[in-house]
Amino acid sequence: MRSFIILVLITCCCLEIFGQSFYNSRKGRDVILSAGTGVSSYFGDLNDPGDIIDTKLNANIGVQYFFNNRIAARAEFQWFQLSGDDAKSDTDGRVKRNLSFTSNNYEFNAVGIINAFEYGPRFYQRPQFNIYGFAGVGVIYFNPKAELDGEKHALQPLQTEGVDYSRVAPVIIYGGGIKYMVNPFFNVALEAGYRLTFTDYLDDVSTTYKDNSSFEAGSVAQRLADRRPEIGLSLKEAGSKRGEPSNNDGYLIFNLKVEFYLPPDIFSLSTDRRRKAPKRNIQRRRRR
Repeated sequence: MRSFIILVLITCCCLEIFGQSFYNSRKGRDVILSAGTGVSSYFGDLNDPGDIIDTKLNANIGVQYFFNNRIAARAEFQWFQLSGDDAKSDTDGRVKRNLSFTSNNYEFNAVGIINAFEYGPRFYQRPQFNIYGFAGVGVIYFNPKAELDGEKHALQPLQTEGVDYSRVAPVIIYGGGIKYMVNPFFNVALEAGYRLTFTDYLDDVSTTYKDNSSFEAGSVAQRLADRRPEIGLSLKEAGSKRGEPSNNDGYLIFNLKVEFYLPPDIFSLSTDRRRKAPKRNIQRRRRR
């Protein structure tokens, strides 16, 4: 009999917990926290046109807010890597140019999102699968580097083409993805987004060769401005084509993301605590 009573009490507790959980899940949850990782690919003067998917890493974290059952906005911070190497090109002219770069980059963006299928009255009534598109703007910080004698050197301060370009640039973002509802509170998503930048110097290559004799003799800048001598070729004449300035650089971000629907009152916890604190102080004073 005692065991039966204990079993009944445990069952009642479980039902109460389940009921509270279901009640909480019925509240509106319009804010989503997301985090993801994947690969990033660079498009510019140091890659071949057919090279689309690269294996450089990226990671991101963001917050998304739903305005209605289809439209949302998202703010996101992202770290990503890019690289390019003429030595790996299929084009003879690029192999002879012999330039390369790697970079760690940071991006902050804000985009609008449209889902293909509408959500239900409650967040947990969303479709099992959904397709979405997004577009927006962002800003990136980039810092291309090249390796020489086993050491990496930042290229922007060297002004290899005689141009003092900015390492901060705006970007236009557009792309799409597909998401799957794992449970009422979690989604997983596959997402691809292209970034059209307003700079042609993600790779430190854009226009023409600078007069090599204008650099300090034997300096890092002189050696990295024209690397043809490293493979037994002569220096290029000043003004010779080094890059293609008619097209700005770009990059593609491909991600696997996890999305979590935040509790509806998560941003009011600290406010509630501050409001309750004075009441407790007043009660203590009355007791005294």
